[in-house]
Amino acid sequence: MEKRNYYVTVETGEILADQTASTYQFVIEANEQERRKLEELFEIAHDKELDTIPRAATPAVAYHDDAENHAYDDALRDIYRTLHQLGTEETRQHIESMNIL
Repeated sequence: MEKRNYYVTVETGEILADQTASTYQFVIEANEQERRKLEELFEIAHDKELDTIPRAATPAVAYHDDAENHAYDDALRDIYRTLHQLGTEETRQHIESMNIL
């Protein structure tokens, strides 16, 4: 499969083919299958994020004791790991500078 550039924003889960369509954080080089896999990771992270909402109503639960928050953090790490793998050199360097992997 042919690889092409995609422009990614983690907060919104956007993976755009058009660099001018929106602002973006990262540039990746991916084929269609790799792009779909990244979309799936964003969907998983979104679902895990929704699971964290009840904790907001119960502040007595410490963040480090909350399994839902850990699951969301793991989902984000999967996204960043994939972005690092598919990313341009600049993308990889930026993610490495974040110290999240």
